[in-house]
Amino acid sequence: MPIDYALYFVADAEFASGRDLVPVIEAAVRGGVTVVQLRAKDYPFQAFVELGRRAAAILKKRRVPLLINDRVDVALACGAAGIHLGQKDMPPALARRALRKGSLIGISVNTPEEAREAENQGADYVGAGPAYATTTITTGLPVLGPDGIRRIKDAVRIPVVAIGGITDRNARAVRRAGADGVAVVSAILSATDPERAARQIKKSFRGLAP
Repeated sequence: MPIDYALYFVADAEFASGRDLVPVIEAAVRGGVTVVQLRAKDYPFQAFVELGRRAAAILKKRRVPLLINDRVDVALACGAAGIHLGQKDMPPALARRALRKGSLIGISVNTPEEAREAENQGADYVGAGPAYATTTITTGLPVLGPDGIRRIKDAVRIPVVAIGGITDRNARAVRRAGADGVAVVSAILSATDPERAARQIKKSFRGLAP
């Protein structure tokens, strides 16, 4: 079944400010989130699995895919739809052998060359960033802007999801650059109303809001 990457929510435990992530995920999905990536880098295995299973139970009802950041073991244990890998994480081919048949694999990229390599290695999509300056994660990588997103999109046939500094004010610009979706962390996690925040970003991406 084709995946709608339009609004991809990175639910990061580190930036949840002590809140339970699952209600935030549920609210964001009501607002239009189409994919959820769960990121909990400092969680031990069992705690990460428990969080993943709770999220998976919510998302299954909504038919929204759950992806796990980095951890193949956690993805398998909580029945996630797949994983997202960084450039220094497990090679996609190795992850593919470990995961269930049909699992999704995404890879973070910053250049057209990295995007082509990810596609050649069997990635289902790439997360291209940082699209804009962001304080959510420090990468030291060049900011791509819409032009950089366009170059990556032109380099591959698989979906490209723009990530980094995405808000309801700039989501449309990366859509015009060819992005198949936008990935959001703080614009939803920091919002007092995650449902409303998600709705506004999706409207902007779809070209339905100023």
